[in-house]
Amino acid sequence: MNEAAITKHIAESFEGVDVVTASGGTFFFYDPEKKFTFATLSINDEYDQFSDLNRPGVFRLNVGISKQTFQSMFKPTDSHDFTVLDRIMPHPVYGKMYWICVLSPSETTFETLKPLIAEAYAIDKAKRDRRASSQG
Repeated sequence: MNEAAITKHIAESFEGVDVVTASGGTFFFYDPEKKFTFATLSINDEYDQFSDLNRPGVFRLNVGISKQTFQSMFKPTDSHDFTVLDRIMPHPVYGKMYWICVLSPSETTFETLKPLIAEAYAIDKAKRDRRASSQG
């Protein structure tokens, strides 16, 4: 998989998604105010140096999932090499907020990620819908 294919999948699979490319990354929003993303693609080490994204052809897909899903995937005692390609793991910085990541996912790994991306989108959409209904 490459960044273009992942971007196309997310943009075309979920209604109301806005894609913004800036600062070495691609950001996927459902929120029209663009305050919170549900997924991002990072292509450089601007936001953290854990993944060594400055290697040729390496990028990181980041996805915000539910606490329950996150906890079912990882044990608190797990250790991770954040430079390994094609392995789903907690985000090196935002894992505490239930974000996962994978460096340069293969097509097989991306198939595993598709329901997790859908979950992230659903979580974000539900938050936005609740805010909109509370504002009347």
